[in-house]
Amino acid sequence: MSERMQGLDFEETESEKILRATVRDFAKKEIAPYARKWDEEESFPSALIPKLAELGLMGMRVPEELGGAGMSTQDNAIVIEELARVDGSVALTVASHNGLCTGHILLAGNDEQKRRWVPNLATGKWLGAWGLTEPSSGSDAAGAKTRAVKSGDNWILNGAKTFITQGSVGQVYVVIASTTPEKKQHGLTAFVVEKGMKGFSVGKHIEKMGCHASDTAELAFADVEVPDAHRLGPIDHGFIDTLQILDKGRIAIASMALGLGFGALDAARAYAKERKQFGRPLADNQAIQFMLADSATELEGARLLIKRAAWLSDAGQRHTYESSTAKLWAAQVAMRACDRAIQIHGGYGYTREFPVERALRDCKLCEIGEGTNEVQRMVIARHLIAGS
Repeated sequence: MSERMQGLDFEETESEKILRATVRDFAKKEIAPYARKWDEEESFPSALIPKLAELGLMGMRVPEELGGAGMSTQDNAIVIEELARVDGSVALTVASHNGLCTGHILLAGNDEQKRRWVPNLATGKWLGAWGLTEPSSGSDAAGAKTRAVKSGDNWILNGAKTFITQGSVGQVYVVIASTTPEKKQHGLTAFVVEKGMKGFSVGKHIEKMGCHASDTAELAFADVEVPDAHRLGPIDHGFIDTLQILDKGRIAIASMALGLGFGALDAARAYAKERKQFGRPLADNQAIQFMLADSATELEGARLLIKRAAWLSDAGQRHTYESSTAKLWAAQVAMRACDRAIQIHGGYGYTREFPVERALRDCKLCEIGEGTNEVQRMVIARHLIAGS
């Protein structure tokens, strides 16, 4: 039994401390100096991917025998948090690549499928994307219109997906399609679609409020022939697997929010100590001190919720409720921390000269992605009502 499995410990293990320090140092040197440029140019940092892969961050949850780092969910949360402290876009890229595309193949794929796709994903040679959301269906998976119809040994895929992270830079896509429409969300099946398949195309690049350096695009499928060997899991089992993917994904998005919040808090604290008004540092004012204290307290609470959900995941226990509470709270308090940081910076906080403006824009995604705050409240409420 690993030290993480022995019980939830408030103190990080030595390996976790080393991981955090390593990723923090990497982010400071390789990401922070360029984050503003990537954001303003809305450019995907392709050259960063091999460097992330060298640290094992493109295959965090992948077993070592498949080329991955074999990390725990808690490790994953630490990595995403530290990346997000300096750039939400990079954190989102790493989180989605690992948790959605690669995570779905690891969850539902057979041994042959894992050997075919996972090693190149884990080593960063390929980037992965995950296609669930459609123009007419976001939180409502039952409304999916992308269809997969069996034709001999193949499936004919038609439809469209939107808001796809790594949409235009990916090589491997896990696509959720309706195989039994009358069963609605319980008639969905997952398929692997590879870049270059006839009839598969990337649509327009989506311009976003934040996370500008994270690639987001539309996908289109016009009579794409997908071999049955590309089907992940049993027919009509895609929704069940998707729920498990989202449970883990919410831990990652909560960690992204946490990192953005702490990054904003760090910036606000440093600015308050340096900036002088009326002959003394801003940090001497109780109003500023209380804003910093509120942000720190709320973010520390979010970290504990994330740690609980991650521990349950690593222990192989169900964590739907815990992941939703972590994601809901982390997204909310991180937004507040970013907002307070801008307020502490005053007029400078409203400019692009300081990173707190970008942090707020990036953080807004955390209230929407992997299930909106409203969806999280639905999940939490169902658990409470169904419980004893």
